[in-house]
Formats: sequence, structure tokens, C-alpha cells
Amino acid sequence: MPTGKVRFYDEEKGFGFVTTDDGQDVFLHATALPADVTSLKPGTRLEFGVADGKKGLQALSARVLDAPPSLAKRARKPADDMAVIIEDLVKLLDGIGGDLRRGRYPSGGHAKKVAAVLRKVADELDA
Repeated sequence: MPTGKVRFYDEEKGFGFVTTDDGQDVFLHATALPADVTSLKPGTRLEFGVADGKKGLQALSARVLDAPPSLAKRARKPADDMAVIIEDLVKLLDGIGGDLRRGRYPSGGHAKKVAAVLRKVADELDA
């Protein structure tokens, strides 16, 4: 079976192209993907059968060999560092919770800083 890398894949449209190891472009339809795969990132290595379709080569029964490493995961902070950040964030939010129970929202500048910290921590955890 030929192998290649995903050149691009559009999840909304349900198709993309794979470049084989020998340089040929092969059409890849969503129906050729395994049942548990809905999206592919460029660079993902696939193994697939090939058939001659109406407009050229078409991949059949694709199997994911290995996905490219996530840049976000590679840039993640170590878990020990994140634990300290989360503990500090909990203390910060506890203080805000006390103010809210007393009927006071955080001031404008402080609120924006807390919101920015929450977004950054969420991005780190979601990477």
C-alpha cells in the first residue's frame, strides 16, 4: 500500500489531498478515513489504497500512521510549573469570589488582568 503525507484537508468540505512518497497528489475524501478520524492536519502520514477516479488518483481506506507533533503541546509549560500557577490562580479567584459575595465586582483594570490570566491558563491546559 502506498504511503504519503496530508498536503491539506478541509473538514467542512470533507476532502483534501495527500502527497505520496513518490510525489503524486492523491484526492482524499472523508469516506476514506477511519471511523474515529474526522480531521487531519497537514503533515499527517497515511497509508492508503489507490483507485483511478474520474479526475485522477483517489485514496481508499486510509489509515493514520502518525500525526505531526503539536506545536502547542511542545511549547507547553511543565506540569510542575502549571501546578504552581493553578494554585496561585485559585487564591486570586477566591479573593474575587469574596468580593462578589459582598456585592462588589473587581475594578476595571484588575478585572481585565484576571480575565487575561484565565485565558492564558485555559490556552495552556487546552494545548
